[in-house]
Amino acid sequence: MADVSAAPRPIHIAPSVLPADFSRLGDECRALEDAGVDRIQWDVMDGQFVPNLTFGPDVIAACRPHVSIPFEAHLMVETPEVLLDRYVDAGCELLIVHAETTKHLHRCLGQVNDAGARAAVALNPSTPVEEVEHVLDLVEMVLVMTVNPGFGGQAYIPTMEPKVAQLRSLIVERGLDVDIEVDGGIGPSTIAGAAAAGANVLVAGSALYKDPEGLAHAVADLRSRAEEAAGLAPSTQAVG
Repeated sequence: MADVSAAPRPIHIAPSVLPADFSRLGDECRALEDAGVDRIQWDVMDGQFVPNLTFGPDVIAACRPHVSIPFEAHLMVETPEVLLDRYVDAGCELLIVHAETTKHLHRCLGQVNDAGARAAVALNPSTPVEEVEHVLDLVEMVLVMTVNPGFGGQAYIPTMEPKVAQLRSLIVERGLDVDIEVDGGIGPSTIAGAAAAGANVLVAGSALYKDPEGLAHAVADLRSRAEEAAGLAPSTQAVG
């Protein structure tokens, strides 16, 4: 039986590929896998919900054979229900739907599960936890955005940490087996605050690629900082 106590949950590092070289995404995914990440996040943007355009399902499908670690699709798109099946077919095991993008959130999350993927729900910085209170039984994870979505490299919003803590308390109170992910501005100086608040899935982009000692060092360093902040024993992946 899954541990749904108040004890810290295992830390997962889930990098965004936004800062990667788009001309060689297959190689970039392999490099992330070799660096020890737990899964890869695809930031899918439609130019409507957010002011940017990124990946469609065909791009993700082309990269899927290059690695064995899980893919998650962060669907920053209006009416996500229209193309849900395509992202599952492309090889995404977890689909993250924004609460702000669909009129029928409960139904949409059910569609994800019916399509054979695991469902997650995301909240923009201004969206309260109460918006997802009645769909927590349908999801594996809640993503609390720590920047306003649309672009990589933005500054972390520390006032989201009480929101993460509120969500973690609600999940524990209900005895649910639900992860909390944070995305935006996560790096060496911010990851501890997010993990201490209750987040256990950390999305990092720019911070990984900027580490002068390389991706493997960046991943291990972020994992170590998060585990320490969450009160977990250090993992076997040492920072070298």
